Amino acid sequence: MPKLAFVVTEDWFFASHFLPMARAAVAMGFDVTVIARVRDHAAAIEATGARVRPLEAERRSLNPLAAGATVVWLARILRQERPDIVHCISLKPILVGGAACALAGLPRRVYALTGLGFLGAKTDRTGRAARLALRRIIRGPLATRRTRFVFENEDDPRLLGLDPSAPDVTILGGAGIDPAAYPETPLPPGGPLRIAVVSRMLWSKGIDTAVEAVREARDRGLDVSLSLYGAPDPSNPKAIPPATLREWSGRPGIAWHGPTTSAAAVWREHHVACLPSRGGEGLPRTLLESAACGRPSLTTDVPGCRSFVRDGVDGYVVPVEDAAALATAIVRLAADRALAERMGAAAAARARHGFTEADVAARIQDVYRALLSAEGPTSSRPASGGSQT
Repeated sequence: MPKLAFVVTEDWFFASHFLPMARAAVAMGFDVTVIARVRDHAAAIEATGARVRPLEAERRSLNPLAAGATVVWLARILRQERPDIVHCISLKPILVGGAACALAGLPRRVYALTGLGFLGAKTDRTGRAARLALRRIIRGPLATRRTRFVFENEDDPRLLGLDPSAPDVTILGGAGIDPAAYPETPLPPGGPLRIAVVSRMLWSKGIDTAVEAVREARDRGLDVSLSLYGAPDPSNPKAIPPATLREWSGRPGIAWHGPTTSAAAVWREHHVACLPSRGGEGLPRTLLESAACGRPSLTTDVPGCRSFVRDGVDGYVVPVEDAAALATAIVRLAADRALAERMGAAAAARARHGFTEADVAARIQDVYRALLSAEGPTSSRPASGGSQT
């Protein structure tokens, strides 16, 4: 029985996004292990047939000694497990997991970038320098001839100097959605336009832009409301303070509801999905879920968002941090409910072609099969998708 190990930061993150991948690997006959910081979601992961091994690592820590200790501890786990493939999900697990794989002598690796975070969002000299350094690391000392790169949009590989069509690069439809869990439903009849954001409450998600846009739309005389569903992430430096969320919730037309256990139920009660991200996304799951339910999206011109939402077809794509442009898009949808319905239907159809759990599982199984059959040297080398400059 071949063995596969997922390396991920948090058990909740794996449980909320990647259980279908675990099930797909188990279905292929892999002995699957998920290595993560374990809190409350081990049982959900184990229900797929995977095993869970704890690895304590603080996501926001920049202490190099702590990172070094994590690499050593992870390498010890990997030596014990001896997986045929190590699948690292998101940036920090790629850096830590790649170094641990090198120590453990494991050449078959999948590096899955679920967005570049603040490195993708920053457009200044610091951001460019950081992306160049990252490119040289993950395509240099952390790569072997059996390393495969997985992305959720075509912008991110280009930012790392990779060709999206290269044989060692795979583009997935995000984490995929289960259409049965997110059925297409009619827009709520009549009443004011109801907009929702379902997301972690982070500044990087542009929640403040949505709040300002709704204020501007209401100032133009529009009867519109904004519901915020999600919690601040205490491990993320971009978390919005609860006091700020409560202050916003006291404004006319704005309500913060905290986290939800059913995004599908939220979309049954709202007309439009909103995610005015500042960047760093892979392919936001919230856009997949709302689209599957038949809701048009209001989002921004950043990687991941612009690759899924087609401007004027299944939503509107506006410039980053442009509350006035977002307010104008809100006014258009409020003035033409038939347009909102057409966009919602287009979104639902798009989500079901290439973005389902079955679609994503089939693509990642192809990656695993190719890796198991891969032969040849295992030494480090630049990826085949482009130059390192």
